[in-house]
Amino acid sequence: QVQLVESGGGLVQPGGSLRLSCEDPTNTFSRNSRAWYRQGPGQEREYLASISNTGSTHYVDSVKGRFTISRDNAKNIVYFQMSSLKPEDTAVYYCTVPGTAVWGQGTLVTVSP
Repeated sequence: QVQLVESGGGLVQPGGSLRLSCEDPTNTFSRNSRAWYRQGPGQEREYLASISNTGSTHYVDSVKGRFTISRDNAKNIVYFQMSSLKPEDTAVYYCTVPGTAVWGQGTLVTVSP
């Protein structure tokens, strides 16, 4: 089954930064938009940001100015740079191709002193 692969999660202190990566190992979705979601403990999965194949971006207000989505088309990787992290950002972060059932396995981000 074709999937995406996320990486880059980990434990970080409040105020810190992390960069997540979303790879497409089979190069099936190199021309597709990509989006990032997250699911915190006991919460529903929520949309955070997306990027089109031409680089147009969209963010929800809660992450605007702190998180940046970007893509390297040569490497077919989408990045999610997260800064000024807060404990409430703790969640499993997922990458997806919008409008499809294609998701990655998720990468855990824990923000804690």
